[in-house]
Amino acid sequence: MTQSPISGRCLCGACRFTLTGPPNWIGHCCCESCRRATASPYTTWIGQPNGTWKLTGPISTYASSPGRTRGFCTTCGTPMFYETHEAPEERHFYAALLNHPDEINPTEVYHKDEQLGWAHP
Repeated sequence: MTQSPISGRCLCGACRFTLTGPPNWIGHCCCESCRRATASPYTTWIGQPNGTWKLTGPISTYASSPGRTRGFCTTCGTPMFYETHEAPEERHFYAALLNHPDEINPTEVYHKDEQLGWAHP
């Protein structure tokens, strides 16, 4: 990220987040679960350490699989975050929700074995 803090929001603006520090990582995920949750060929995530983010608004959660939770705006349905028991020290925020998404630079690609042949992050 080029500067801190950075912020983002859902489609309707009811849910907002602010990230106030360097992320643990920024990368694209090509797994089937992320594809289905977002209806897109891959998802770009910001792995943000706990204690360096703030999220406000009407959030609901969904346990998409054991140990994995996805949060979304209850007003407009926009996916907001992902949490996994495999990384309890961080929350993953959708980079596409940033107010200025060009401020980040994804450096990783995860689950390349599940990448669609026509999608190249």
